[in-house]
Amino acid sequence: MTSENTAASARTARPGEHPGEHLGEGERDGGSAETTLLVRRPGPGERDPVRAHRRRRALELSLALAVPAALILLWQLAADQRWIDSRIYPAPSTIAADGWQRAADGKLWPDVWATLKRVIAGYALGTAAGYLFGLLMGALRMVRAALEPLLDALYVVPKLALLPVFLNMFGLGEGPQIALVATTVFFFVWISTMAAVMGVAEGHREAGQVFGAGPWQMFRHVLLPASLPQVLVGMRVAAGVAVLVIVASEQIAANDGLGHLIFDSRTLFQNDVMFVGIVCVAVLGVVFSELVRFIGRRLTPWAPRDRGRPQS
Repeated sequence: MTSENTAASARTARPGEHPGEHLGEGERDGGSAETTLLVRRPGPGERDPVRAHRRRRALELSLALAVPAALILLWQLAADQRWIDSRIYPAPSTIAADGWQRAADGKLWPDVWATLKRVIAGYALGTAAGYLFGLLMGALRMVRAALEPLLDALYVVPKLALLPVFLNMFGLGEGPQIALVATTVFFFVWISTMAAVMGVAEGHREAGQVFGAGPWQMFRHVLLPASLPQVLVGMRVAAGVAVLVIVASEQIAANDGLGHLIFDSRTLFQNDVMFVGIVCVAVLGVVFSELVRFIGRRLTPWAPRDRGRPQS
């Protein structure tokens, strides 16, 4: 072996290894072989993960704003160029002006508040009942065997079909609207909670039993933290569905609310007002769903986040 080959092999050897371990068959036999040194350089995300994460979040936010903005501009252009009938599909500028005027005159807020209070009340009742039933049915096999067939049968019934039943039970007013939202939310939270509790790893349960945890300690220190992230996912889905259900219900059996505003303005051929109501429903749904998501993140700091988040 030449002195050049010996020096090259020594430079590529790692600490604690004999240089000869890196030589090819030709080198061990006294021949010559070319030595390849592979160097991996860290990328920008590895050198400065915080900055890379901020840059990625800025790009995601830009895309999230750019896509709706582009669609709105296209809609505005189509209305201005008369590609669409502006009497049926008013321009976004017309909708914005009408919504601003109705808000300034105080005509919009009563409908927004009527829908919001029904959603909050129904969501709170449905979430509480759904979580309780899901917890009991997920933890106790006999309770699950007794109630699951009945709840499965009720789950597939369209919830709007229950509105006449609630009207007979509670009469006209807020009762039927709140009951319909609560029933809808109940099933989403119940299913997600029961599945989350049943999905808790057996090793976690056994660890609690080894440490002598009682029923309350088992719930507080094992079942609750292990199942809560998945439960909150179901609650977030239920938040969006609650808004959908209340709008549909208000179109049928209500004298106020955003659903009534949309249906009534369509009947009177006030399409600009109708779109104002639709935009308000969209904003309400997004805000409500993101609020549940925000609360969930604060309640479950141990839950996994997106993979792009920098580690502290």
